[in-house]
Amino acid sequence: MAKDTTQQGIVLMLVFCLLAPLLDVSAKLAAENGVPVGQVTAARFLVQTMVMLPVMLAMGLELRLSPRALAWSTLRALFLLLSTYAFVSGIEVMPIADALAIVFVEPFILLLLGPLIFGDKVGPRRIAACAVGFLGALFVIQPSLAAFGLVALWPLATAFLFAFYMLVTRAMSTWMHPVAMQFQTSWIGLAMCLPVMVLAEGTGIVGLDPVWPTGWNWLWLFGVGFWAAVSHMAITYALKYAPSATLAPLHYSEIVVAVALGYLIFADFPNPLTWAGIVVICGSGLYIIHRERLAARVLAKAP
Repeated sequence: MAKDTTQQGIVLMLVFCLLAPLLDVSAKLAAENGVPVGQVTAARFLVQTMVMLPVMLAMGLELRLSPRALAWSTLRALFLLLSTYAFVSGIEVMPIADALAIVFVEPFILLLLGPLIFGDKVGPRRIAACAVGFLGALFVIQPSLAAFGLVALWPLATAFLFAFYMLVTRAMSTWMHPVAMQFQTSWIGLAMCLPVMVLAEGTGIVGLDPVWPTGWNWLWLFGVGFWAAVSHMAITYALKYAPSATLAPLHYSEIVVAVALGYLIFADFPNPLTWAGIVVICGSGLYIIHRERLAARVLAKAP
């Protein structure tokens, strides 16, 4: 009987939710201090490549890519690049928690596509728990279009792009090592960013014309890539161990960390409706964990 790895997937997904907001904080600090969004995006891939290369060499993993692996890695890098640019564009103006709340339409996209593409079984209780979590996210979402204008649509674009990134990751995880996946995605993403930055230099194009970082911006740009490498290794392994439909509702817990960091660093204090949403989100996530534990026990007792 194959060993059930759902529990490991759940734990790694929660690790991702804990660390990913540190990437968002670093990106917001850099963008608010004059670093163009495109340069923040490029820094993510540059540092991530530098972090992952020694790991690749230490593990003795193959650096070369087959045509199939190159094609899939390029697709994965493209979705990640675009989702990163869209999200940083949003949080440059919006509070992280507000932007992240809008991104939480992503689990519904995964719940819809996961069964269609991978044949995941999604029971009514998980669908109900995800719906409750989405209701909590709606409590957190303020009338963002009214408050921030069309900038609020950037996180919505992130939701769709990151959902496809996760689905490509899930497909690749069956035949590519997670460490290799992260490294290949990083350098390919960097290769996509660099020509754009070179061509945009001196043009004055907002978001793309690069600047020379000063002071703390060096640290923020490094943080973008470092926390990206660590957190996305966690989610890559999580998708290897558990179905995307199982992990999707747990993603709601990321907003709890985002709200805390937003308050501590940017003084974005949640209102009562936001706190109500957080409670609902946490409750739905805990319920999903409880259901998965029960399912794992039943599987373990099966002959």
